[in-house]
Amino acid sequence: MIINIKVKPNSKEERVEKISDNEYKIDVREPAKDNKANIRVINLLAKELKINYKDIKIKNPKSRNKVVEVK
Repeated sequence: MIINIKVKPNSKEERVEKISDNEYKIDVREPAKDNKANIRVINLLAKELKINYKDIKIKNPKSRNKVVEVK
């Protein structure tokens, strides 16, 4: 399954908002440095979908508009 995610790093609050079945908006506190925001996005998405974080792969990690593959 492919999911499109719009990520907002350096937010005051962490939030996962489901826009549609394959679209999410995720706000994370971590900065977009050293892959910290991406790691947090994976953890939050895994918790939201109730799956293991190892089943999630970000295809374009440098973009704020991410394409994520879920096994």
